[in-house]
Amino acid sequence: MVDKSLKITFVTNEPTPEQVLGIASSMGQFGYCAFKVDPFKKEEQLALENLEADYEDTGKTPGQRLRGVLYVNYTYNNEGFDTFTRFYDHHLEKIIEHYKKKLP
Repeated sequence: MVDKSLKITFVTNEPTPEQVLGIASSMGQFGYCAFKVDPFKKEEQLALENLEADYEDTGKTPGQRLRGVLYVNYTYNNEGFDTFTRFYDHHLEKIIEHYKKKLP
């Protein structure tokens, strides 16, 4: 797709109303998909049911998010800096110094 994501389409046997409801309630969410030719064994089913997605897919790294937040702050109040680069460097240096002071 345009954003480099993939679209995967599945064709299944006719789902039950409960299965359709489960799929519909999961729309727009992240999850896991498992496929196996043979039926899953009990321990495999348990392992799949216990999987938890512990990530937030924002599409940006934490560094990109920080830069974005600093940029929005710059647009509201440039604090006298003539360019965002200078504003960004100044505030990043403040963050670095803050954490350097915490070092033994």
